Amino acid sequence: MQRRKFNQHLQHSAIALALSPWLTAVAAPSNKPRHWQNNPFALGVASGRPRADSVVLWTRLVLADEDLLLAGESLAVTVEVFADSKLRRRVYQTEVRTDASRGHSVHVHVRHLQPSTDYWYRFSQSDAQSAVGHTRTAPALNADVRVLRIALSSCQHYEQGQYIAHAEIANQSLDFVLFMGDYIYESSNPQYAIRKHSGEEPKTLAQYRERYEQYKRDPMLQAAHAAHPWVMMWDDHEVVNDYANDQDRQYTDPQQFLLRRAAAYQAYFEHQPVLLGPDPQSPANMRLYDQLSWGKLADVWTLDCRQYRSAQACRDPVRGGARPVMQCDELNDVSRTMLGLEQERWLSKSLSASKRQWKLVAQATQISSTSVPAPVGRSYWNDAWDGYPEARKRLLQTVVDAKLNNVVTLGGDVHCNVAAPLRMEPNNPQSPIVASEFVTTSITSRGLGDKAAALIRESNPDLLHYRSDERGYSLITVTPQEVRCDFRTTKFPAGSEAGLKTQASYVVKNGKAGPQPV
Repeated sequence: MQRRKFNQHLQHSAIALALSPWLTAVAAPSNKPRHWQNNPFALGVASGRPRADSVVLWTRLVLADEDLLLAGESLAVTVEVFADSKLRRRVYQTEVRTDASRGHSVHVHVRHLQPSTDYWYRFSQSDAQSAVGHTRTAPALNADVRVLRIALSSCQHYEQGQYIAHAEIANQSLDFVLFMGDYIYESSNPQYAIRKHSGEEPKTLAQYRERYEQYKRDPMLQAAHAAHPWVMMWDDHEVVNDYANDQDRQYTDPQQFLLRRAAAYQAYFEHQPVLLGPDPQSPANMRLYDQLSWGKLADVWTLDCRQYRSAQACRDPVRGGARPVMQCDELNDVSRTMLGLEQERWLSKSLSASKRQWKLVAQATQISSTSVPAPVGRSYWNDAWDGYPEARKRLLQTVVDAKLNNVVTLGGDVHCNVAAPLRMEPNNPQSPIVASEFVTTSITSRGLGDKAAALIRESNPDLLHYRSDERGYSLITVTPQEVRCDFRTTKFPAGSEAGLKTQASYVVKNGKAGPQPV
């Protein structure tokens, strides 16, 4: 108990550091006119968190010469929202201030909008003006919605491919992009690099800002952000590979690691169209997990699988983090959690209470099993839900106890396209199917080799579809009759051939759990 209280204190202290720029006033801006020699809106614009009456707008100003600013000076940025693409019918305008303490990022929570409505927006500062972005609000909570279209995406290692998936996403007719983590990568692998990260592995706020700036400058990524609202979640590479709560792979002292995590979290918020949480004045409440309702058609949950989880089971005493494990008694420890007990309780309560036709549970990784035969028993990947089997049982037991139909989980992280039924006992045909799973491959990041992928497929009969050799995203189409997943892919490395194709398509029919091939 004492150790848990100590770690909670460390976490709250680190979170307070990350939130501090948003909890302090910004100095009044100078009234001097400014003439920009370089475009300060070079990182583009974005919108996110669509609701029936609101949306979050984002940009960040990049200063070519920090000497332009006097000590303590802030910048006033004008935000305009329009009801037409020609920007003639302005429905909202405000001025916000930003400064160096928050990386000159701008977040505007625009309220009192109309449901199911298209809007266009832009930012300006003195004689500089941003690109125009498009966004759309969610339907009213009681609306009869006929279709919901989502681009499910994750894992966009900058070095390992071009963002051609984002170019296609930008041109799709979508309600929102659902991005499930690994927006940046802190790590490099020269063996697969076709373009280079700038700077060294980020550990400080300045270094994480530099990494985000490089990713955000990509024109195809900017186009996807400008075209649609995004619903966001993080995974591990936004901080460091395989971290779990206050633990990293190097067994860094938790107090030291949480300082790094705080810097990474601040940089994340500075670069994404997200809110800090229901109570931004509370340093302990840097909550990203959320629920979104889409008329009467669907509820969507986005789950945080990193910030609150238990450390991986049976970690290597020298090199911690993810690895295959066998004969690991820790796997059966009922106290271990992927989501943290508070998030588990929140999800169980809200999932059980949902009355909407489809329940879409979006989380970072793969829930179905990928275990393989081992010299004794089976080997389990301890970083995915296979490494948290008791937490997986609790999640699926909620579905059973509440007698829920039409639960579909959506994931990323594993650089594979996956379609699978979800059972209380994975791969046991005698265990009833209680939910359905789609996992999207990576935007660019390399997947498993052919032999490893083939072994996983052969060892897990629940895996109706399992392909790790191609990159892309998944187009999720929800109607009252079905949830359809079209796996849109291209060869590795992404950009080595023109365009994307449909690798495979699966549907989950209303009232019948388990994907079916189209």
